[in-house]
Amino acid sequence: VQLQACGGGLVQAGGSLRLSCAASGLPFSRRAMGWFRQAPGKEREFVGGISWSGGSTYYADSVKGRFTISRDNAKNTVYLQMNSLKPEDTAVYYCAATWVVTTIPISYDYWGQGTEVTVSS
Repeated sequence: VQLQACGGGLVQAGGSLRLSCAASGLPFSRRAMGWFRQAPGKEREFVGGISWSGGSTYYADSVKGRFTISRDNAKNTVYLQMNSLKPEDTAVYYCAATWVVTTIPISYDYWGQGTEVTVSS
C-alpha cells in the first residue's frame, strides 16, 4: 500500500494550495480518507475527512469554510483544496486511509509520507 501526497509549498497568507494524495495497493473506492497535519512541536491533528463515496465530508473547526476535501475514485486520488491560508496552517500535511472517518490518528491504518506547507505572513 502506498499513499503519495504532493502539492505542498510556500505561499503567502491569503493564498491557496491544493494537495493531492494518490493511493495504490488498496481498494481506494471502499476506504474513507483523512487529512491530518503536524506543526513543529505539536501533535498531529485532524484537518478533515471524506467518506468512501465522497458523499460526506468532515472538517476541523479551524479549517471549516476555508478547506475542501474531494476525491476521484477513478483516479484513486483524494484532494485537499486550501484557501485563505493563514500562517497557523503551516505544517506537514498527511493523508491517511481508514474505514470510517474519525479525528483519531490511531484509527487510520495507512499513511502518506507528508507534504510540507508553509504560509508566510
